[in-house]
Amino acid sequence: MSPRTRRRTPFLRWTGALPVVAVVLLILVWGRSLPAPLVGVVSLFLAGAVLAAVHHAEVIAHRVGEPFGSLVLAVAVTIIEVALIVTLMVDGGDKSAPLARDTVFAAVMITCNGIVGLSLLVAALKRKVAVFNAEGTGAALASVATVAGLSLALPTFTTTTPGPRFSGPQLLFAAIAALALYGLFVATQTFRHRDYFLPVTATGEVIDTEDHAHPPSAREALASLTLLALALISVVGLAKAVSPTIETGVAEAGLPSSVVGVVIALLVLLPETIAAARAARRDRVQTSLNLGLGSAMASIGLTIPAVALATVWLKGPLVLGLGATHMVLLVLTVVVGTLTVVPGRATLLQGGVHLTLLAAYLVLAVSP
Repeated sequence: MSPRTRRRTPFLRWTGALPVVAVVLLILVWGRSLPAPLVGVVSLFLAGAVLAAVHHAEVIAHRVGEPFGSLVLAVAVTIIEVALIVTLMVDGGDKSAPLARDTVFAAVMITCNGIVGLSLLVAALKRKVAVFNAEGTGAALASVATVAGLSLALPTFTTTTPGPRFSGPQLLFAAIAALALYGLFVATQTFRHRDYFLPVTATGEVIDTEDHAHPPSAREALASLTLLALALISVVGLAKAVSPTIETGVAEAGLPSSVVGVVIALLVLLPETIAAARAARRDRVQTSLNLGLGSAMASIGLTIPAVALATVWLKGPLVLGLGATHMVLLVLTVVVGTLTVVPGRATLLQGGVHLTLLAAYLVLAVSP
């Protein structure tokens, strides 16, 4: 057995067993009121299932290569996010009307400022300058800015329906536009201009191969695909089990209800953040940016259509429009992101600026 295999085997053992155990735990707790100690246990398995899900997505990603790998991770994380949002909206009634907006906006801020900023910071600390492909990153940022503006900013200014809400036809248009732009983004990233989304060296040469590890076999990738499905099922179910406790805790702490959306986004994007930081340390800054901006694009492009479809059977209004404070943060994020992307190179300063915007968002989420 090679050293590489010996190092990898323990990790594969727990990531293989945990999704199965989590599904068994889900069967045992489904539909029951959980005491506080059991909620803590379920939360640990929930976090473990998220980590296992992203690990298996990484295995599949390594098998299919970049930029398909980043796409697999982004879609896997977004499926978790969409399922959590719809699950909580089913049980939340009118109080969950802004949940989709809060969660999607939290995902945009965490990905476009947190993941991007951390990746640039890690890469700049190692190489002084983080180098990436401006064409691909700029296209991704433009896509995120467009769908975020259409889905989250525009409802604040429409007049057909009172409040920051879309009317039925407007919501249908926003859902179709988001889905269409996401499909176009995926086609551009994976086929027509795939080289724009591949990592580059310090001199700007495209890196089309990975030589640090052999890709997994087809059998290993198929096993990871099965375990990924089990992990996603357990994440959604266990999150539904602990969601009443989260909402109660937020209310008792006197925090705004939007904090629930922040918690959801932080939960599902934490493993993505770790994966992006690891890629940045390996001088694969473009892969890190693919993960961050791709997740933001998937979060809006898939969540808005899913929530729009869910309104067919969900009762109560769907609030999508941002308030003035969040609108300022969104504009700042787009402007700063554009200035970061255009040169194709970034330093510690750009990473610090993006992380400062994320910090401002988190502070204002707790104390609006």
